[in-house]
Amino acid sequence: MVMFKVSRVETTPFDGQKPGTSGLRKKVKVFKQPHYLENFVQSTFIALGADKVRGATLVVSGDGRYYSKDAIQIIIKMAAANGVRRIWVGQNGLLSTPAVSAVIRERVGADGSKANGAFILTASHNPGGPHEDFGIKYNMENGGPAPEGITDKIYSNTTTIKEYLIAEGLPDVDISTTGITSFAGPEGQFDVDVFDSANDYVKLMKSIFDFQSIQKLISSPKFTFCYDALHGVAGAYAKRIFVEELGAQESSLLNCVPKEDFGGGHPDPNLTYAKELVARMGLGKTNTEQDPPEFGAAADGDADRNMILGKRFFVTPSDSVAIIAANAVQAIPYFSGGLKGVARSMPTSAALDVVAKNLNLKFFEVPTGWKFFGNLMDAGMCSVCGEESFGTGSDHIREKDGIWAVLAWLSILAYKNKDNLGGEKLVSVEDIVRQHWSTYGRHYYTRYDYENVDAGKAKELMTYLVKLQSSLPEVNNIIKGIRSDVSKVVNADEFEYKDPVDGSISKHQGIRYLFEDGSRLVFRLSGTGSEGATIRLYIEQYEQDPSKIGRESQEALAPLVEVALKLSKMQEYTGRSAPTVIT
Repeated sequence: MVMFKVSRVETTPFDGQKPGTSGLRKKVKVFKQPHYLENFVQSTFIALGADKVRGATLVVSGDGRYYSKDAIQIIIKMAAANGVRRIWVGQNGLLSTPAVSAVIRERVGADGSKANGAFILTASHNPGGPHEDFGIKYNMENGGPAPEGITDKIYSNTTTIKEYLIAEGLPDVDISTTGITSFAGPEGQFDVDVFDSANDYVKLMKSIFDFQSIQKLISSPKFTFCYDALHGVAGAYAKRIFVEELGAQESSLLNCVPKEDFGGGHPDPNLTYAKELVARMGLGKTNTEQDPPEFGAAADGDADRNMILGKRFFVTPSDSVAIIAANAVQAIPYFSGGLKGVARSMPTSAALDVVAKNLNLKFFEVPTGWKFFGNLMDAGMCSVCGEESFGTGSDHIREKDGIWAVLAWLSILAYKNKDNLGGEKLVSVEDIVRQHWSTYGRHYYTRYDYENVDAGKAKELMTYLVKLQSSLPEVNNIIKGIRSDVSKVVNADEFEYKDPVDGSISKHQGIRYLFEDGSRLVFRLSGTGSEGATIRLYIEQYEQDPSKIGRESQEALAPLVEVALKLSKMQEYTGRSAPTVIT
């Protein structure tokens, strides 16, 4: 058995190691600086406390982006030096973010051990490669992201760190082959367990959904299907679940080989970046003659986000979570006993609110960041939740889950078509969405992203919007001067959340303008970029009149869009005449 000893390495702090809503994200060249990653990892161990670290079992894996394999070896050596007992690594260092959460919650090691937490190496939907983004975040024993109390401690430690611990004489571990490798250190045995990336996650999905009914749908000659992993880690699960378990054709899978640079693409499942899938589903700028598939879906780099498409039809993430919640009890065995409650992030449209009201469900509006949903779930208050940024999930784990969302939609389609598989025409994704609108009303909704904006200018814009809120008559005067056909603002605030579980208060979570007719404008600075600032503008209009729910979204929202851009002086502050991305 190879022996190692513990070295203490002197270091000095780096500026800006503050974790955002989902960990620390920077360019690869920043992470590759000597001591940079090590400082953050050691700061995390200190924040957790020696009693939580010594003897612990930790998971270390991620979405396979560039620099992941090097980072895994560094973290293994540092974990050994800090007294961790076991490290679990997904084969080839691959584990989706939802699979990590499932592994923490469900997996039992060969010696009966359970995981205490995880380092997840991902920058989610951000591009990968030598000149692109890398990221790291820590998840707790419940499988969810570290709460602000921990991330604040981590950041504080990064500003004062003087040394880190690393195992000297510990060789790199072969993470391409499953099996346990054991080493000996000053505190006894240290094991690295490389395991199959998909087994635990597939087992969990099979306990939630009726795979047999989904299989029947997929085997119907009328049903066609397409799944695009955008060369992210979802590819490690797609063939196993959709082809081997559910019987889809292998030709249904697009870009399902995980790549360190995501094939040179941007692994963000939206209409802008999932170009190949969008074209195949008949939503491209040029319509092909070929008949598009009935159902399409895409994942981001770490497989926690999803985009749902029907034939020539896009489902907004806000509608998606509302439709899943409305149909979950009938269509998904896991929810057959009823929903404990539902929740959405503040910028997400109010489509879920209407479902909750109609079905008499507990409802929560939380800040952006999955940790807030996790608290509600741990307290047994929430079953289904979602964010407008293409994240949907449930209390089966404590992260959003892209493949779970796809299986939820396939379950709803299977349920709606259970007596119809031999009929003339299947109930389609579009049919389900339009039926939902006719029952609950439609929330026209769009998001404008202004990426890599000068951080100082972005803050100035937000300060201006808060100041403007002090006089609603003035706001309404400005709006009337821009568009007389837009409803008046009746309330405006900076969103603040008091957690009903632990009483913690989260301030400055986004600036809201709420209109008399139920429309909303929301402005937020996003915490998921790696440089500059991203301003997100959310525009929503509620329509209950059945004769008006079939309009084109852009046409319905045009007056509010004009008001939002002029009221905020967006071009003046950012220098941009158009957003980087519209979703």
